[in-house]
Amino acid sequence: MRGSRSDLSRLRIALTVFFALDGFIFAGWVVRIPAIKEQTGASASALGLALLGVSAGAVITMMLTGRLCGRYGTHRVTVACAVLLSLSVALPPLTHSAVALGTVLLLFGAAYGSLNVAFNSAAVDLVAALRRPIMPSFHAAFSLGGMIGAGLGGLVAGSLSPARHLLGLTVIGLLVTAVAGRTLLRIQPPSTPEDSTHRPSAPRRPNTRTRGLVITFGLIALCTAYGEGALADWSALHLEHDLDAAPGVAAVGYSCFALAMTIGRLTGTRLLERLGQTRTLVGGGTIAALGMLLGALAPSVWAALLGFMITGLGLANLFPVAVERAGRLAGPDGVAIASTLGYGGMLLGPPAIGFMADWFSLPAALTSVAALAATAAAIALLTRRAAG
Repeated sequence: MRGSRSDLSRLRIALTVFFALDGFIFAGWVVRIPAIKEQTGASASALGLALLGVSAGAVITMMLTGRLCGRYGTHRVTVACAVLLSLSVALPPLTHSAVALGTVLLLFGAAYGSLNVAFNSAAVDLVAALRRPIMPSFHAAFSLGGMIGAGLGGLVAGSLSPARHLLGLTVIGLLVTAVAGRTLLRIQPPSTPEDSTHRPSAPRRPNTRTRGLVITFGLIALCTAYGEGALADWSALHLEHDLDAAPGVAAVGYSCFALAMTIGRLTGTRLLERLGQTRTLVGGGTIAALGMLLGALAPSVWAALLGFMITGLGLANLFPVAVERAGRLAGPDGVAIASTLGYGGMLLGPPAIGFMADWFSLPAALTSVAALAATAAAIALLTRRAAG
């Protein structure tokens, strides 16, 4: 059965909460990266390699999570991964070397990546049941959580140690998971109106053409996640070290980006209904490329913040569209494939930008985000007929 309208509404609320919690915890970690860098005494390239642990942990576990969702259900896996994410965020402040930091970030990344596959798969089921392109609204909740987490982190950066701050995130995460998880565990994933014989989250084997389309959307996700990861990991350092911003102002950089992402995603459903997927992807990639050139090369803090916001508006709907389409084509396995490629972008981003910053400069390294955003727009344009 598709499920009652009230069940679908409560399910949408619960999933929205988990998306927001994910963004909140991740952003809380992100704004403390400068303090953790100082604590470990790592160079830019060593920090980049340590940060690789987040993306590496995510990519390693994503395909496994797709199979676990097929076996145990997306809702159970979502709750379990949210608990693990909440616990693991408290570990980075306990490290005092780049190697130790990278090790604990593997666990944090595994929880983060698995949670993303699980709740995105659950959201794909719900989108299909409601028959509306509401996927951007879930990712808007992630961005809103990120904005709040980054803003709160900026406020407490001068008064709370990273250890106390991130331990507080653990407590908040466990409490929120206990409340929202009860709703999620009580409601079965809805089935699609077109097929009441099995759930969309059931395992399915994509044929060659379908797998090719899933990989295409995964490449768009890769280009997008590279940009999101770059701004998450390096925006504060760029503002603080290259533009002489105060630590509190530097932390606001990611908050501005997250705010723009939230606004873009809140309007994403209407945008998709009016423009369609191809125009949304092409336009978003182009805008993001122009915005990141401004953010990376601007000579002042405020111009850079404006560039970050433009970038956020451009990137806002690329990842949600790519993952939702992959999930509709191949269920949790499709979400896992697209997400693995997407977070492969985050896997490439931290070390690539770290090394380029050492070889050239951090502003020059950040222009690679603009190049990949333009690449995402080109892929969407060149494959518009096959994707349609």
